[in-house]
Amino acid sequence: MTLSALAGTSPLASAFSRVGDVLPSLRITEEAPRDGDGWVSGGDLAAGGEALEAFLGRDDARILADYGRRARPDVVAAFSLHRYAWPAAVLFTVPWFLLRRVPWLAPRDVSFHRDEGRLTARATAFSCLPDDPAADLPQARVVPDEEALRAAVRQAAADHLGPVLAAFGPRMRRGPRALWGAATDELVESLWYLGHLLGEEGRAVAEAGELLPGATAPFTRGAAFRDLAGPDGGPLRTRDRASCCMFYTLRPESTCVTCPRTCDAERVSRLAASR
Repeated sequence: MTLSALAGTSPLASAFSRVGDVLPSLRITEEAPRDGDGWVSGGDLAAGGEALEAFLGRDDARILADYGRRARPDVVAAFSLHRYAWPAAVLFTVPWFLLRRVPWLAPRDVSFHRDEGRLTARATAFSCLPDDPAADLPQARVVPDEEALRAAVRQAAADHLGPVLAAFGPRMRRGPRALWGAATDELVESLWYLGHLLGEEGRAVAEAGELLPGATAPFTRGAAFRDLAGPDGGPLRTRDRASCCMFYTLRPESTCVTCPRTCDAERVSRLAASR
């Protein structure tokens, strides 16, 4: 039985609804995975084969259209992984952040329509704290405290992303440490960005630091937030990504403000200008 089949509203519904409220380009519904007509499941991507080839092919064509040049195959694969892994990370970070509930979702339980910005999720269990009103539901996996719930976030996300990383790894020409670095970034930045949109960026940053305080296996480093001094002496928040999206291979003059290749002086200049 899925969570949405339980009596009343699903214990995850309000969190997924809030995602759509603040980020209309990503809509999450609780239903069985879809197939065809632009849909692909996480399970199909993890299995490789035609589904993965088609997914990569979409980014190959999009990069050519957007930048007028072909990207290296490993760069295409890095872009493609991000297209799936970032919204997939939202499935775990936002319910935990808003509700203190962690869905358990295998790759086969999620499907993605990239053109429409839609995700389906079919969780059959979730973790929560003992005082959660949903703790008595049969699908609840009650954990004793906040640290145990953070461990559940890490494990649930790792269980979902691990098979997908394994499928993308050979195409990206990266080993396990680099792949889990990319997963670290997706987990942290999904929480950071949605926290900002929800008006709770400070809490999101603090909780990301508690979720990933360091190299918590299989994730390879911590959230790595830090403050830089702005021109007026005020703090400018940044972080150091554990991986690189490889965008510089298309536009060498353009790097993300959190890219390991971007020096602090440039970060200050760009962050101050955006603020």
